[in-house]
Amino acid sequence: MQYGGNTIAVLGTGFFHVYPKQNENLAHKMSKNQLLVTEYPPYITPKKWNFPMRNRIISGLSQGVVITEAKEKSGTVSTMEHALENGKEIFAIPGSIFSPLSAGPHHLILEGAKPVWDGHQILEELLK
Repeated sequence: MQYGGNTIAVLGTGFFHVYPKQNENLAHKMSKNQLLVTEYPPYITPKKWNFPMRNRIISGLSQGVVITEAKEKSGTVSTMEHALENGKEIFAIPGSIFSPLSAGPHHLILEGAKPVWDGHQILEELLK
């Protein structure tokens, strides 16, 4: 958005309950010139089972999925499964070996995800 691109946000809640709360201003800003999508009625509050369902929509809309941080066992696994089922490119950003949030991306790289550390790498790969 900062550089004039178009962005789609897929919510795991209804429009009346943006989660996490600190994203309310971003959601409001996006509602003017970008796209907010949810499969839930406006009054639905955050529930942990909403987010894996949301992730299948994210992977379906995307040409590729980038994993920045994730514990080795996290909701990210379901997103990757949906993305792989639909033939999407998987990218992972390597991180510190001392961070538990790097375990997910490192495992994905081991499984064949493309390691990236620059947005241009992703664009080059997707525009091939």
